[in-house]
Amino acid sequence: MSENCGILIIGASQAGVQLASSLREMGYADPITLIGAERHAPYQRPPLSKTFLQGLVTAETLAFRTRDFYEKNNIDLVLGERIVSIDKNSDGAGTATAASGRQFTFGRLALTTGARPRKLQLEGSELDGVLYLRDADDAEGLKTRLEDARNVVVVGGGFVGLEAAASARKLGKTVSVLEAAPRLIGRAVGEATSDFFLGAHRSRHVDITLDARITRFVGDGQGRVTGVELEGGKTVPADVVLVGVGVVPRTEIAEALGLACGNGIAVDEHSLASDGTTLVAGDCADMPNPLPREGAPERLRLESVNNAVEQARNAAATIVGNKVAYRMVPWFWSDQGDLKLQMAGLSAGHDRVVLRGSIADEKFSVIYYRDGRVIAVDCINNPVDFMAVKTLLAKGLNVPADRAGDSGTPLKKMMTELEPAS
Repeated sequence: MSENCGILIIGASQAGVQLASSLREMGYADPITLIGAERHAPYQRPPLSKTFLQGLVTAETLAFRTRDFYEKNNIDLVLGERIVSIDKNSDGAGTATAASGRQFTFGRLALTTGARPRKLQLEGSELDGVLYLRDADDAEGLKTRLEDARNVVVVGGGFVGLEAAASARKLGKTVSVLEAAPRLIGRAVGEATSDFFLGAHRSRHVDITLDARITRFVGDGQGRVTGVELEGGKTVPADVVLVGVGVVPRTEIAEALGLACGNGIAVDEHSLASDGTTLVAGDCADMPNPLPREGAPERLRLESVNNAVEQARNAAATIVGNKVAYRMVPWFWSDQGDLKLQMAGLSAGHDRVVLRGSIADEKFSVIYYRDGRVIAVDCINNPVDFMAVKTLLAKGLNVPADRAGDSGTPLKKMMTELEPAS
């Protein structure tokens, strides 16, 4: 049964599509079924908060692949089916049942289920106009609301919130951002980068409140949101409220199967879940750090396109019998209006920061060090530095901290071999 039924991939996400295509590239000949709960063909999500909201791209142009691709590669793409239960044997084979009653047999299972928006449980959360942004339908709904909106409130100063805020400003809306933390995107970047984005967005006429404590969403008495109330009684006017306070990994199926879960579905360095047969990749995976070093977290969950792609390739290699430890340099990007942030590496545990370039010119890099070694970089409108540090981290090279601030010299000309650990 396990050989003939092939693999069932639950989640028509970036990771799911990459897993299916990588399997075919690696010579996997058994059936592949890729199931998605949405009715849209698999598509890119990052543009939803940016160019899609601004009307620069359409939903059709965001598709990863044409329908012909799936047919030519003998990938059975099933849309609009939500898996609600799975019966699985110890050898990894089993049957999945969808909400419609349709059943899918498989020889091996892969979960690329992604994540869902974290919801706020506040008075007025159910009001019309309080929105979340994760999928194409969410984006289409928000785009339609923005057409007639005057005042837009974004709850959350993370990547999605700031991208959407910049898009709304570009559309001429009055935009307010309410962030509960003392700084913007604080979990992802250092203070210098965070402070820059605070000033940059404010200079672009986005009203930003830090340490914001929201008490409730205010309505008009007929079910529509009209504002967001803060501690102290101030109400920020709102025709539309976008809540962007992070995501929660989709682990329901894994938990029902008895798989170990923490901050996502726990996997090893070969993308295998705790049962030793189920594969997991993408935003739902709680994995060993793919760039391990002293001072960095041992396990983490990465929400990025490159992780979804590379981890899916790693999972495909495991399936075809070419198991290798998952190693890669994490990198991320965020387009916030005319500001492009590119990040490489993980800055957790840094003990020194070097600024390179001009904050005033909005083109600079923040390089993070630990024990004299480059561990990460934040680059604002500076793709050359980003590529240099990304390459440096991949090759195990370094740039001396006392030289890195010389923006007149390319980083690639400063690269040296890392000194052996003492």
